[in-house]
Amino acid sequence: MIHIVIDLEMNPIVRSMKEVRKFIIDEVIEFGAVKLDENYQPIDDFQCYVKPQFCEINKHITKLTGITNEMVADKKNFAEEFKNFFAWIGTWDMMLYSWSPSDIKQLRSECSYKLPEFDSERMEQQWIDIQKEFDDKIGLHSNLALKHAVGAMNRNFEGTQHTALADAANTAAILTLMQDDEAFQKTMQPVIDLLKPKEELSHSIGDLYPELMNFKCD
Repeated sequence: MIHIVIDLEMNPIVRSMKEVRKFIIDEVIEFGAVKLDENYQPIDDFQCYVKPQFCEINKHITKLTGITNEMVADKKNFAEEFKNFFAWIGTWDMMLYSWSPSDIKQLRSECSYKLPEFDSERMEQQWIDIQKEFDDKIGLHSNLALKHAVGAMNRNFEGTQHTALADAANTAAILTLMQDDEAFQKTMQPVIDLLKPKEELSHSIGDLYPELMNFKCD
């Protein structure tokens, strides 16, 4: 079995397109993914931009991701690039992972609308939310942003945030560490200790790691 860690960058569909928004709210404009072998070691990666069908990329998304309308003007549409992505995976003998539920929800809705012949239900059954697994493993009851999870591992974030391949690669590093309970415990013990009830500590996690309190999904 192989393991596929995916990240998507998306562009919202304008509210005036009410009929389309009944089915999809956003469109994928970038795929990024890392393929891991059965031992959770990286063996390949995938990246492509996607030309949105309904709306130009808005200024906020360009500022966040660096993706411009010029960058996607000559790119393929979602259906074509998703087929290329799944051909790159090459097998159903896989598990699919992402940081938070947003990516799999996007794939489900956009595949259903633009590629209805694809078995998106089967894909969803083979998907795992790494954010939830990570939060549960360290005893956290809030959603930790990817950059803070990487920081908690005492790692520098590799690449640029909100670029699909960089986000996928950093999520893959977390997934790999999580497979070794001893290494994970050793790496995360300072954070796990800080998550104990306040009466057991002289300082709260907010006192010592204020940046970790800025919880929000990525």
